[in-house]
Amino acid sequence: MSNKYLLATAVVAATAIAGFVWNAKTPEPMNASLIAPAFAQDSTTVEADGADVTVIDMTIGNPDAAVTVIEYASFTCIHCANFHNKSYPAFKSEFIDTGKIKFIYREVYFDRFGLWAGMLARCEGPDKYFPVAELLFNERDNWFYKTDADVAAGLRKMGTIAGMSEDAISACMADGAKAKALVAEYQKNAAADGVNSTPTFLLNGENVGNPGLDGLRELIGAELEG
Repeated sequence: MSNKYLLATAVVAATAIAGFVWNAKTPEPMNASLIAPAFAQDSTTVEADGADVTVIDMTIGNPDAAVTVIEYASFTCIHCANFHNKSYPAFKSEFIDTGKIKFIYREVYFDRFGLWAGMLARCEGPDKYFPVAELLFNERDNWFYKTDADVAAGLRKMGTIAGMSEDAISACMADGAKAKALVAEYQKNAAADGVNSTPTFLLNGENVGNPGLDGLRELIGAELEG
C-alpha cells in the first residue's frame, strides 16, 4: 500500500446510514486556508460544512516524555494489522506503559473502509479509542470485506462488541462534517511528514519508515541515551 496517500481526494468524506450501509460521496477539494493553525500539537480545527470540527490526535503514554513516536497506519492495511497484533503489545509494554515515550496514532485513509473504521474508533472519544483500535486490528478479517454493505455490517458488529449502542454508532458514522475534517487532517499531516506507505513511524519528528520492533527499540534507545 505504498504511494497511495495522494489518492485521498477520492476517499469517502461524507457518510450516511441507510440500514447497515454507509453511502459514499466524494469529498470536495479542501482549501488549505480553511485549516486553522494548530494551537496545540494534539488538535486541529477544520471548518467543514459550516461547522468547526476538532480532529484530535490520539495519544497515550507520557505527555512529557523526551521521545515522541508517531505511527501512521490504516485499519485496512495488513502490514499494520500484523504490527499491532504481533509487535505492538511488546512495544506498548516496553515504551508506553513505562512512560518512556509519548505515542501518537494517526489514521491513513487509503479507502472509504479505512475512513469508516477510523470514525468508529473515534465514536466514544480518546479514552476508548485505543481499545477499539485494538479490536479492529484483531478482528480485521471479520469486518474488512469487499462490499460496502458487508463492511458496514461488520463495523457495526465491532461497535456493539466494544459496548456502543446502535444509536450511538449510527449517529457517529453519519457525521459527514467529521469525515471531511478527518480526510483534510490526514492529507495535511501525510504531506507534511512525507508519508507514502503504512505503517510509517516518526521519531521526534523524523520519518524513520517502518523499521520493525527491533529497529524501533534501537532508535528509541539511542534517543533516550542521547
